[in-house]
Amino acid sequence: MVKARARTSAKKVKDKWKSKQWYTLLAPNAFNKAPIAETLSDDPEKLVGRVATTTMQDLTGDFKLMHVKLDFQVARVTGTNADCIFTGHSLTSDYVRRLVRRNHTKITIVCDAITKDGAAIRVKPIAVTEHRSQSSQQTMVRKIAGEVISASAAEKSLGEFVKEMLDGRLSQKILKATKAIYPLRKIEMNKSEVRTAPTITIDDLEPAAPAEGEAPPPADGTAPAENGAETTEVPSEEEGGPETVEVAKAE
Repeated sequence: MVKARARTSAKKVKDKWKSKQWYTLLAPNAFNKAPIAETLSDDPEKLVGRVATTTMQDLTGDFKLMHVKLDFQVARVTGTNADCIFTGHSLTSDYVRRLVRRNHTKITIVCDAITKDGAAIRVKPIAVTEHRSQSSQQTMVRKIAGEVISASAAEKSLGEFVKEMLDGRLSQKILKATKAIYPLRKIEMNKSEVRTAPTITIDDLEPAAPAEGEAPPPADGTAPAENGAETTEVPSEEEGGPETVEVAKAE
């Protein structure tokens, strides 16, 4: 009797691993939807909010970028694919230590910027000078770097700004802008953090494309003429200037 009860209780225990399924985490469009990792879950809703960390080397295959760590978070699940959003990045501590040498100055910078699509991102670059610098020069470098970062973010979407920040183009802009103040040996984007997700999409900022067979709107903003009518300019008697008048075509 005791053995029979033990067998029935063992049958009731479910194996949780059998109910789970593998899901592939995909990076955002800025990283060409590259696969980040694979994870298990018994419910797709439980994946939303899950955090994954990888390196630029794993996404791009470039060995020189193994010191760049990227943070992603699952936003939505479609089938067995989980789409992630970029939440921030950081450099490894050993790489940062190798940047600073004796008789050099490390300038830490913190800048909050708003992108074109309304995302708020905090960027923390570090600049290394060729020689020891004065505090007034460091203040000017921080000010110019903040202006360059804010201006660049205002012209780009979050994805475009992240690509510029990680591929070194933003660092080159800061080096060029601060060259007159003090020559910098190197500048690196040490950390970044997306504080607020984008509030609008880039499609909302672009003018809507005309439908097929429909003429594009004129550049001056005037409404197009109705079908079968063309506009001609006739001088006005009161104002003496051109006046737009609709003239019907003869059928």
